[in-house]
Amino acid sequence: MRASKKLITPMGRRRRSSLVTPKEIHISGAEGLYRESEVVKVVKKYIERALNHPRGKADKIVITIEEIREKPKKIPALPLVTIENSSPIEGEKIARKLLQSEGISKMAVNKTFELIKKDSMRGAAIITVEKGKRLEPNRKRGVRVSRLGISKSASKQLSARLTRHGINNETVMEALILASKVSFCNNVIAELCVSDDPNYTTGYVASKGLGYVRIPHIKSKGNRRGGRAFFVKEGTGIRGIIEYLERRPVIIGEVSLCRGIISFDEILNRPYI
Repeated sequence: MRASKKLITPMGRRRRSSLVTPKEIHISGAEGLYRESEVVKVVKKYIERALNHPRGKADKIVITIEEIREKPKKIPALPLVTIENSSPIEGEKIARKLLQSEGISKMAVNKTFELIKKDSMRGAAIITVEKGKRLEPNRKRGVRVSRLGISKSASKQLSARLTRHGINNETVMEALILASKVSFCNNVIAELCVSDDPNYTTGYVASKGLGYVRIPHIKSKGNRRGGRAFFVKEGTGIRGIIEYLERRPVIIGEVSLCRGIISFDEILNRPYI
């Protein structure tokens, strides 16, 4: 499901005018792997979500239903942890340190944050770990992670674990599912995500080595800019990565450890992995 809304904005500053131009903003998005018997119920849920979102009521909702014939690959969810942070400045510093601890160069990290702060990205960027070069063929579209879901038993278990820490909501669960699929791509070293939702200020850094690390207050409330980036080694073939991220069905079959808020030093020691 992809939901959007048109905003009417003034054209030009030279003089007062009634001329306006529509700008489409993203309201909500969701997807999953479901059995045929669940489709009607899920579609209704997605539509209600798009029409009752904190970002506003969508005026365009696109629902795509596709039969998947390939058996989904089962993977475990990444272990989840939240890091102590109270400000966007400190949050960005934490994200930078975490990425550099995974071998991402300072140059690549700098270019990625510049990209995220420019404007909201439609899809994810694929960036090389050393030179910070973008590899996705269509930079305007980016790459969209698709064909992902979670089994009913794993979903129930994950909900229980997230509830203990007061973060049992669709946003956290869906982001963890996505990050887990991405991390199991052999050529992806790490991921950085800052939500473009102005009301959601928690970002994350994720990798097989770090797990899924939530960073509260990584941006100020009201800020609509955000984006997602996947870091890969120099010289990596892009075709196989995109094929896996967009086309390979993957489902979370088991849940890993979920912890509460811990310090940066504890993150680096990784006692939860």
